Amino acid sequence: MLTLVAAAVAGVLVGLLSGLLGIGGGTIMVPLFRLAFGLPAIQATATSLLAIIPTSLSGCVGHFCNRTCVIGVGLAAGLAGACTSPAGVHLASISPSWAIMLTAAVIIGYSAFTMLKKGLAMPKETGRSKASAATAKAGAKATVPAERPARVRATRRQTVVGVAAGAVAGLASGYVGVGGGFLMVPLFIQFGGISMRQASGTSLIAVTLLAIPGAIAQIMLGNVHILAGLVLSLGSIPGALVGANLVRYVPERTLRLLFGGFLLVVAVILVGNEIMVPEV
Repeated sequence: MLTLVAAAVAGVLVGLLSGLLGIGGGTIMVPLFRLAFGLPAIQATATSLLAIIPTSLSGCVGHFCNRTCVIGVGLAAGLAGACTSPAGVHLASISPSWAIMLTAAVIIGYSAFTMLKKGLAMPKETGRSKASAATAKAGAKATVPAERPARVRATRRQTVVGVAAGAVAGLASGYVGVGGGFLMVPLFIQFGGISMRQASGTSLIAVTLLAIPGAIAQIMLGNVHILAGLVLSLGSIPGALVGANLVRYVPERTLRLLFGGFLLVVAVILVGNEIMVPEV
């Protein structure tokens, strides 16, 4: 019972980071299920996929209301990822535990390096959000966020980038049990010209869609710990809503550095866990 309560509390943090950074939360859930619940690697990744769906969906609602997402890109990426996710699940079912976790750590570590490099290269002045600049002019109202931005329509190039990023993220999602946001967010920014703030919400749309077929496949294979996934979701759902609303207050540069630093820590944890808890 104590473990379940702790999982629900941890779910709040998972949801908060999910809504704020545009990740499904699997990068936290996988090591959490391994360490707190003692689940085998394949079961930890499978259960993570189940919990990702309600977490990401909750964050989507917040970003949609705040207009911090490019809907067309998110849908394109999500549908492409949904097609490749089952292939990732199949690969995971025939792979040894250490290979799954090592792959997750390498992919996450590379994404962390890319995001930190770009974040550090941004001058602090350009890292300030438009919302902060607008509120600063308001004097006494400086603590109130700017009005919601207008809806951003996806360009043809951004849609193509969304399909490509979603296909790669879907394969990674099914294999290592994460939503794929840690891959899509940097790709949306670098190749789609989407701001970090918009990329977070866009990623969550895609994550919600691409996680569904992978989760179904894992359930059919009997790899999902249903109770653990649902308990963690109890905390992650409200947390994701809060995180999606916090995006309007956090400067672009800060978001990038937070995203990169978070992923780097997770990669180290995954590698350290497999060294301490070897499994074949």
